[in-house]
Amino acid sequence: MLENLVILAPGLLGGSVARAAHARGLARRITVWARRPEARLKLREQPWVQHVADTPEDAVREASLVVLAAPVDKIIELARLIAPHLPAGALVTDVGSVKGELCRACHTAIAGQAHFIGSHPMAGSEKTGWENATDTLFEKRVCFVTPLEGASESATATIARFWHDLGAEVTTVTPDQHDEITAHISHLPQAVATSLATFLAAKNPGWRNLSGNGLRDTTRIAASDATMWIEIFQQNRDEVLRALTKLEDELHGFKTALSNRDWPEVRARLERGKAWRDGFRP
Repeated sequence: MLENLVILAPGLLGGSVARAAHARGLARRITVWARRPEARLKLREQPWVQHVADTPEDAVREASLVVLAAPVDKIIELARLIAPHLPAGALVTDVGSVKGELCRACHTAIAGQAHFIGSHPMAGSEKTGWENATDTLFEKRVCFVTPLEGASESATATIARFWHDLGAEVTTVTPDQHDEITAHISHLPQAVATSLATFLAAKNPGWRNLSGNGLRDTTRIAASDATMWIEIFQQNRDEVLRALTKLEDELHGFKTALSNRDWPEVRARLERGKAWRDGFRP
């Protein structure tokens, strides 16, 4: 059990960490800090929070584990801000969707004072804000733990165990491996869903109400927060561009087969896609 779990800038993910940790009895004390005073006031009323700090510096002074739950472009800034105020040996992690540059910068910021081990729970939603947090968000969801080369093995093990205890299925990779993987399985799908929705937005708006569940399922994540995704695409631009280029090649191949009335090739592509989709675990 952690003595003091600290969550800075809780949104959907940070709020869910707090709620899940409270529900599972993983911390004696849960401390949070939110940027807006009105949010701090509301958080003081939540049964899953024991203390609400007025500043990030005050929040971390007695921390066992700090979770940086701010938007991607603010996480490094927070790490630098709290570094001088962390107890010796404290653990720090995050929930950012991009890891390479972030992990290196956060490690540099707190090195010598505490241990930084990056994390990324694959448990987002098109909904945002701690008000939408749940204590089951991480159950049976993958969580990447992304230690840098040479990182403390005991610190890495503790962070992995923490996410496991929240219900997640933990996989450990390097920060750069993470960014390549998520560019393909998370960031590329967002770009595709957004592009499809944007394309259809230029058509007759009434068509949307004639669609079945296929269009709803395919475009669901197009409803995600634009500000969050701008930050992710900025941080992981190169990997996403590589993934988009490969997808363009795949679409070109499908278009060519369709144009040439090459029905065996069209069928082969449909069957390969079906086989891959059928491989998802229940």
